[in-house]
Amino acid sequence: MRLFNLFSRKGLFWYFLLTSIAAQAQLGSWNILHLRYQPGQRLTLFGEAQLRSLAFYHQFHYYEIKGGISWKLNDQIAVTGGAGRYDTYQAGGNFVSPKAQQEIRSWLEIGMRNHLYQLNIDHRYRAEQRFTKNGYRNRFRYRLGVSAPLYGWGSPKKELFASVWNEIFLTNRAPYFERNRSFLGLVLRSGAFSYSAGWVHQFDYRLTDEIGRSFLQLGCQITLGPSNKEKGAPEIEEN
Repeated sequence: MRLFNLFSRKGLFWYFLLTSIAAQAQLGSWNILHLRYQPGQRLTLFGEAQLRSLAFYHQFHYYEIKGGISWKLNDQIAVTGGAGRYDTYQAGGNFVSPKAQQEIRSWLEIGMRNHLYQLNIDHRYRAEQRFTKNGYRNRFRYRLGVSAPLYGWGSPKKELFASVWNEIFLTNRAPYFERNRSFLGLVLRSGAFSYSAGWVHQFDYRLTDEIGRSFLQLGCQITLGPSNKEKGAPEIEEN
């Protein structure tokens, strides 16, 4: 019944309108399923799967599966560690072999959240250890995000947020800059479920790991556990 209510006539209308616009704009697709379990106020366990395509739900070329653990030092700072597998295929079709990149990755990060009036301001500092078929690589990422409530601020049932963020990717090898990624969209939270929809734009210094510039992102986050009492804007984990 919950899922039926979420996909009401109005919701289906906006879904088909958004996907029609994305198809006409020749966007790729970026799909995220994120699961979180919060057994306590400070501890969070999470797992995530992603599937991406270079054309609108066609030419699927990338997937990732990862998981990790996060610990809140206080209401504003959390430390996170995780690991996962990331596979990128050749362009021109669906999972065309041979793979362009195969990677096992671990990471450590610090997340900081501040509030300015009703704005949520997020900082994420991440250090990645990348074990690829071409050897070991380091990467360092910084993301700045801002979200603002559009309605239902403080409501325990439904909240809608506008969300924007930008992330820069750096390495310890020349030319040091690797990638810039930005997002503009909406996040809807209804109970334990959070949904995101928006536009991702990506610029790469070298188009070797993943080609494609713009994507329609659709995400679903499910948060479970006795301490699922998150306030403020939810975050769809993105890697």
